[in-house]
Amino acid sequence: MCPVPIPQTILTRKTTSALFLVLTIDDGGEDAVREVLGDLPTLTRAVSSRAPEAALAAIASIGSAAWDRLFDGPRPRSLRPFVVYQGEVHTAPATPADLLVHIKADRMDLCFEVGRLVTDALGDAVTVVDEVHGFRYFDLRDIIGFVDGTENPVGQAAIDAITVGDEDPAFAGGSYVAIQRYVTDLEAWNALSVPEQEDAIGRTKFDNVEMDDDVKPTNSHIALNVVTGADGEEIDVVRDNMPYGDASGSGERGTFYIAYSAGPDVTEEMLRKMFVGDPPGNYDRLLDFTTAVTGAQFFTPTIDFLEDLPDPPTAPADEVDGDTATSPDDRVSTSERSEPDPPTDGSLGIGSLH
Repeated sequence: MCPVPIPQTILTRKTTSALFLVLTIDDGGEDAVREVLGDLPTLTRAVSSRAPEAALAAIASIGSAAWDRLFDGPRPRSLRPFVVYQGEVHTAPATPADLLVHIKADRMDLCFEVGRLVTDALGDAVTVVDEVHGFRYFDLRDIIGFVDGTENPVGQAAIDAITVGDEDPAFAGGSYVAIQRYVTDLEAWNALSVPEQEDAIGRTKFDNVEMDDDVKPTNSHIALNVVTGADGEEIDVVRDNMPYGDASGSGERGTFYIAYSAGPDVTEEMLRKMFVGDPPGNYDRLLDFTTAVTGAQFFTPTIDFLEDLPDPPTAPADEVDGDTATSPDDRVSTSERSEPDPPTDGSLGIGSLH
């Protein structure tokens, strides 16, 4: 009997601090990245041993374009680039990202230490394109003052929501993750009355009670984040969002959105409804006050995968034996060759989603 794969530690209690590192791999940096990926579980355990009560976790995830640069063999069946959604008013952009290292704990010094060790080990093999230090804001509130993550599943439902299963047996136990960094215009948001803010969210501000469906605005944030499958049941994701930013307002401040799921279809459908609208034009009212400036998605493999990585990709024959029969212009790039085709029927591949 094959052992059950051990997932990375995605599901934890809500910690008070987080560090998000978004990286691109520089030319020739693949070997260094593979080494650090393989060492990350051991490195995290070593730092965690200094303060085991702080619930330190470090989760590594790999983007679509980077996968074939790092590994030979199969790839996760639904791993694909982040989808850009262009609405009439707002856009969810895609930005460069090969790796995501999500570090969280009750102490920022532990997050910092893992981040420092990782980036020191990677050196000039990567470029850090975004580094965000997140913090817990009062009773799990977003920077706009509303409780965030209320609808996250718990227990077995959370495990089911984020875990790849028998549909992709080579990568069972893994997860998909989507990220966006939002910059919030707090001055404009705070100019709204509390009832206007509650209409934008679909939930009361102080006591965190969701509005009834018959009074909840159809363009509220909560209304447009519900995705159902063919059976009519809501499909869950696990969000681990964190506020970030400068207190003075001299720099950017907002929310780092991060959602783990068993497949990217559900987060893509949520973003389509938010940015394009459902129906088109009925977009998320919250977007009038917070702007997505980044967007990427990744696959989060199991610890077993990280500790026993597949072989690196095999070099083309002409690079190995000097054969020059095929010119570089005639070759298909790795990303072009291996990128999965989108569904041809217009569906998103999860029940009744379109």
